[in-house]
Amino acid sequence: MKGRTLGRHIKEGGKNLVRNGWMTFASVSAVTIMLFVVGAFLLLILNMNTFADSLEDDVEVRVFIDIAADEESQSALESEIQDMDIVETVDFVPKEDGLENLITSFGDQGTYLESLREENPLNDVFVVQAQDPQQTQVLAEEIQSLNYVDDVEYGADIVEQLFSVTNILRYAGIVLVVGMMFTAMFLIANTIKITIIARKREIQIMKLVGATNGFIRWPFFIEGLLLGVLGSIIPVSALAYGYMRLVELVQATPELAFLPMMPANPLVWQMAAILVGIGAFIGIWGSVMSVRKFLKV
Repeated sequence: MKGRTLGRHIKEGGKNLVRNGWMTFASVSAVTIMLFVVGAFLLLILNMNTFADSLEDDVEVRVFIDIAADEESQSALESEIQDMDIVETVDFVPKEDGLENLITSFGDQGTYLESLREENPLNDVFVVQAQDPQQTQVLAEEIQSLNYVDDVEYGADIVEQLFSVTNILRYAGIVLVVGMMFTAMFLIANTIKITIIARKREIQIMKLVGATNGFIRWPFFIEGLLLGVLGSIIPVSALAYGYMRLVELVQATPELAFLPMMPANPLVWQMAAILVGIGAFIGIWGSVMSVRKFLKV
């Protein structure tokens, strides 16, 4: 297509937006509302996944070393654990530190445990984390079979429930976002179709006087693209600003420190690209599909 012809189509598509003011307003409003809802759900689901990941990252296996193990045996055991493919980190916690942490955790009542310092009954411990938290149970079972391992704890029941909840959050999030996107596509495309249908006489006349399908279709193609992009400006701006302020509020509020949030940059830019892309695609798709039925004269 020649540049002059393309320029004519772009100019004509822009004029159509102005000529059909109310229908343009209805289409842009539909795009704006639905993309705002989709964008809000997208940000929510991404942060829910981040929260779920942070919970899983706290899962660890505590390996209690047999009191009969000497330093050489402990070192050999540590090497065996580190050599496992699914192991991320291995930290050694001597029983003296373990007792100190125990006493501290009891606060003022910890003074009653001071006598244990003379003959520490605790085990030395390896704190192990898996590369994939979902493999924690497998890791615990493998470690349990090693020599000089007295016991292995990882809170089996709680961990299984945690993974169950985080998996539900992830799958529910995917279903919600995909569902919202299809709903947005359906509603926006139908609004744009109504706009095109209102001008079917114009399309049919152009067809009867000899205009080619491409000549008729291109201005509507451009018009749909502009409708989608224009409709994405407000939700992208509002969601980006709102999310940046929310991140600042969470970071400045100690009581909300437990709530991990994805950094605003580059998340808001990625979200903006997705919403503009969705708006442009739906606008083009709705226009092209609507015009096609009127090209058969």
